[in-house]
Amino acid sequence: MPYALLADLLVLLHLTFIAFVVAGGLLVLRMPWLVWVHLPCLAWGSYVILTGAICPLTPLELEFRLAAGQLPYSGTFIAQYIEPIVYPPGLTRGQQVTIGLVLLVLNAGAYLRLAMRARHKPLVDLTHGR
Repeated sequence: MPYALLADLLVLLHLTFIAFVVAGGLLVLRMPWLVWVHLPCLAWGSYVILTGAICPLTPLELEFRLAAGQLPYSGTFIAQYIEPIVYPPGLTRGQQVTIGLVLLVLNAGAYLRLAMRARHKPLVDLTHGR
């Protein structure tokens, strides 16, 4: 498989992961079993955005780009692909931390709703004999 295609597929994987981190709490409301997948993803995504760490997918993508003879970019995946689309120009570190905290609060709200729903759900459904 050509390295350029691998790099592009890795970007798609990265974007899908970010979307899952952001909206996964809502998916968990519909499919509670996803909690075991979403919580570690949310923890990792929050760590990366709150600390400014570089996700390991970014250097891997850069290696694929170099192997394909393409010029790598400088900076992080977020700076290259997400900021130009989602974040306004001149995003400060403080604003990035705020976005990370909002991400956590929104997902915490979804999990709180899930917990409240589970708390009020009877262990045995008497109407169906279970």
